[in-house]
Amino acid sequence: MTLQEAQTAPTATEVPADILVRPELATLTVRQLMWERFTRNRLSVVAGVVIVLLYSSSALAGFLSPYALEHTHSTHPGVGPNGLHIIDSSGNLRWPFVYGYEARLDLQTYAMVYRQTDETYPVRFFAAGDEYTLLFVVDTNVHLFGVDEPGKLFLLGTDPLGRDFFTRILYGSQVSLTVGLVGIFLTVVIGSLVGVSAGLFGGVWDNVSMRIVEVLMSFPRIPLWMALAAALPANLNPIQVYFGITIVLSVIGWGSLSRQVRAKVLALRDLDYVMAARLTNCSTSRIIIQHLFPNTLSHVIVVATLAIPGMILGETALSFLGLGIRAPMTSWGLLLSDAQQLNVLLGKPWLLWAIVPVMVTAICFNLVGDGLRDAADPFAGE
Repeated sequence: MTLQEAQTAPTATEVPADILVRPELATLTVRQLMWERFTRNRLSVVAGVVIVLLYSSSALAGFLSPYALEHTHSTHPGVGPNGLHIIDSSGNLRWPFVYGYEARLDLQTYAMVYRQTDETYPVRFFAAGDEYTLLFVVDTNVHLFGVDEPGKLFLLGTDPLGRDFFTRILYGSQVSLTVGLVGIFLTVVIGSLVGVSAGLFGGVWDNVSMRIVEVLMSFPRIPLWMALAAALPANLNPIQVYFGITIVLSVIGWGSLSRQVRAKVLALRDLDYVMAARLTNCSTSRIIIQHLFPNTLSHVIVVATLAIPGMILGETALSFLGLGIRAPMTSWGLLLSDAQQLNVLLGKPWLLWAIVPVMVTAICFNLVGDGLRDAADPFAGE
């Protein structure tokens, strides 16, 4: 072989282009390389920050909302937003305040009409108000902001029963966001166990499990969700309904993950290190735990992240159709179900604000999933 041929011959190990450009990456571990590649995707990082803020606000819903979830303003049903102001009618800069409401009967439509008055009520921060349980542990009545009676602070208006809509969106996030996490946890457990075992053992179990998956995936998702949700007993309490809906979403979602994990295991089970483990009399459980499952974990994390918004949208759809979460609990889907009627859409458009956190959450999880998918293989080219 000539010198020129030796220089142009392909090497046994390809050096990633990133390391050629940035030699300092050569000293990083695989996890550090994955993190470095993920942080280079600015959209994914921003989306991750938004998701953290959404879950933080969900945990602190009682503190961030000016009223308790069950607080009903009987004299202000269906009132539009009464936001914060820092400039009064005279053009003077003031401490944040809200204007008062005045109600009168419209003699033509016989509906209560509310108009803003000249009375002002200063906003108090860390104000005392309705009692709630902070982080599900501490009982307190301190809210981030509030106003003294008879002032009312409705950032997003009220629903037809007079409940603060901003408060209900915050409390609804506790159900909608956790349904995605709990549901995807069950999906990952079931899908990983079935996928790894089917790929490793094959035979009858592989055929039976994959046929079950194909049957589940052949049904249209929304009608199957509706059928399973409708099968829940009507006498269940809201907590039982919550876990029932979570199980319904998980039962349908594990099939796709199990097929992907099975494919990964089929590609891994005949590799040298797995064969070496078998020849040294390693137990099957050790081969799965130490060799097969860790090598599918990055793929499972990516699939799980991309599946969470589907879980959230599934709960939203079921609650919107009246088959999901029931009162006195609330969720984003249940809030949107109140806006189905035409008179609500025309007269109370602020009730559609519940769709904004649903869209933001779904978009952010998809962006984070895209970033994780790229980071899962840090040695791949750009």
